[in-house]
Amino acid sequence: MSGSQSDLDFCAREPIHVPGAIQPHGSLLVLDPAGLDVLWASANFKAITGRTPLELFPSVEAALRAWRASGAHAYRARLQNPEVDMAAHAHQGRAIVEFERSAPFLPNALLSRLTGFAQQMTATEELTDGLSATARLIADLTGFDRALVYRFDTDWNGHVVAEAGNGTLPSYLDLRFPAADIPAQARNLYTLNRIRLIPDANYTPVPLTAFGEECDAGAIDMTFTQLRSVSPVHLEYMRNMGTLSSMSISVMVDGKLWGLLSCHSRNAHHVTSDIREACDFVVQSLAMRISADSRAETAALGVELARVHTKLLAAMAQADRWDEGLAGTPGALLELTRADGAAVLSQNSYLPVGEAPEEHQVRSLVARLSQQDAATDSYITDSIVSEVPHDGGFNDGTCGVLALRISEVEDSWLVWFRQEVVKTVTWGGDPHKVVRESGRIHPRKSFEAWREMVRGRSAPWHPAEIAAARDLRASIVEIVLKKAEQLARLAADLQKSNRELEAFSYSISHDLRAPFRHIVGFSQLLTEREKNLGERSRHYLQMISDSALAAGDLVDDLLTFSHLGRAALSADKVDMNKLVAEVRRGLAEETAGRTIVWQVDDLPAATGDATLLRQVWYNLIDNAVKYTRLREEAHIEISAVLTDQGILYRIADNGVGFDMAYKSKLFGVFQRLQRSEDFEGTGIGLALIRRIVERHGGSVDAIGTVDEGACFTFSLPALPEE
Repeated sequence: MSGSQSDLDFCAREPIHVPGAIQPHGSLLVLDPAGLDVLWASANFKAITGRTPLELFPSVEAALRAWRASGAHAYRARLQNPEVDMAAHAHQGRAIVEFERSAPFLPNALLSRLTGFAQQMTATEELTDGLSATARLIADLTGFDRALVYRFDTDWNGHVVAEAGNGTLPSYLDLRFPAADIPAQARNLYTLNRIRLIPDANYTPVPLTAFGEECDAGAIDMTFTQLRSVSPVHLEYMRNMGTLSSMSISVMVDGKLWGLLSCHSRNAHHVTSDIREACDFVVQSLAMRISADSRAETAALGVELARVHTKLLAAMAQADRWDEGLAGTPGALLELTRADGAAVLSQNSYLPVGEAPEEHQVRSLVARLSQQDAATDSYITDSIVSEVPHDGGFNDGTCGVLALRISEVEDSWLVWFRQEVVKTVTWGGDPHKVVRESGRIHPRKSFEAWREMVRGRSAPWHPAEIAAARDLRASIVEIVLKKAEQLARLAADLQKSNRELEAFSYSISHDLRAPFRHIVGFSQLLTEREKNLGERSRHYLQMISDSALAAGDLVDDLLTFSHLGRAALSADKVDMNKLVAEVRRGLAEETAGRTIVWQVDDLPAATGDATLLRQVWYNLIDNAVKYTRLREEAHIEISAVLTDQGILYRIADNGVGFDMAYKSKLFGVFQRLQRSEDFEGTGIGLALIRRIVERHGGSVDAIGTVDEGACFTFSLPALPEE
């Protein structure tokens, strides 16, 4: 770490809430809250009050005891003898009492000014007019040379948005100041203690004198103390600005530090506690106006975005998939967050809208978000280039990102993008300059206007836009869950229907087998018994017998097909070469007397049910033998190739083939592309093959050309490595 950076870090960690001393325009007592014994007193106590701590204490003891008994955090009073303003508060086990010389109080005049200001704030339409009116009133009430309204941005840089003054000090209107000018611990004090006064930057800190056994005054927390001595670095900063006195009042909007009302004078200047309290009232009235305007703006924008939300919901409801519904309404999707681009992505899809980055860049971003925190469901920034590594940014000018996770299961995200907005900022001096002297950090000495072009940022995301995006995410999740429930119900109903159909088909098929056997048997008996039947009658009986046999075969195939829906599968190593050899031996009678050229490659083993896979090979090889019957020399080729998904087995022939236009019918039940008069069969064989293969986690396919042959393929998972 460099020396300059080390000094800056120390400055940012300076314990300014425990300075161990106070400013000289008042005096201080530290009491034991139980017995109200004096523990410490400032060295200037008699100079401010005219009495020693022990002399003054009896006159205020009753009031302080009543305050402690009430349980209130703070107490204020004006003493008559001596004429001082007293303020007390309890903090960290101590009671701290402050005294300042009082001044004549003009309640009627002050009340009139405050009433007029309240009316003006009510009548003012634009907030900028209210900011200017506040600065003018504070300058008039306090008599400071300059009063300005100083607003913090998201990075805690300050921007002077309103100013009033008498011309003694230079104007800082519209200038910006870096966050380092008011470090984090100072902002924390501003949040807790709204008012801070420094009447003279050249003051000498007043130490505390111990009255008890504890002597370390540096242990006294003065967070809520008005007289707290401030950092020497800040006093030097004031002198470099050309100001010897200052006062600041925190602008707290909805519990957060929005900005400051800062006052400065070239010379030393004191403001009484009464005026400071009045100024605090004025500033907090401004804070309420800022809050009201912000809420009104957010509400109006929320109403408009709700209309867009409704439009997106309608689009998703009409689409088959929610992501397609969103991408199909690009104008509304971008309008919801006033973005330049958007993308809906999941594991298997990427749907860009508008000015969206490349898919690989967006996937890289969401992968990084998922790795950083598995519970992350959102990511919001207006400067992605400053928050991710250089190689993880976007090269298309995208700076703003609003990303929401839709589903952890599918790792799907909805992301909006905003392009870079280049702007020129005028700073009050070079914000990057660090002054070092005598081994320690110094505040900069130049506050002249210094312009800088700011890049790498988009327009910030408005809270209403973020809320609208989150509402859309909630709606999407609800839609996805509803569809999942619907699909689950449909799947359950479908399984029930399938079981009923399988049971029905099994029952019908089983009951039909006996009648068909009877028809065949009685036809044969009638033919043998009636010797005088004519040829036509015998032909009719033979047709009856053949039809009954075919119907019986169909019933058997239906029983087999139905049984496959319920049968359990075994998962063993299956020797495919052995199965093919067994099938060829079983078809030896049908192939006898035919010229068939077999080309059977060495087939890799697979995992599955050997009995069912034998049925697959039998049906495919039997079809190849059957549909090459018209060829003088039939060619049947059996081979296999390894793929990324597993093993692909092929059975090719030079038979009658088929028209690819009817390919979709091949694997359906009772679907035939050849006439039953030309080639026997029930039309269930290929459907049976598909069901067996799919139950093994594979798939089937076929290609063919009419009168040139066909090639059937089926894939199976590869055998696990031993």
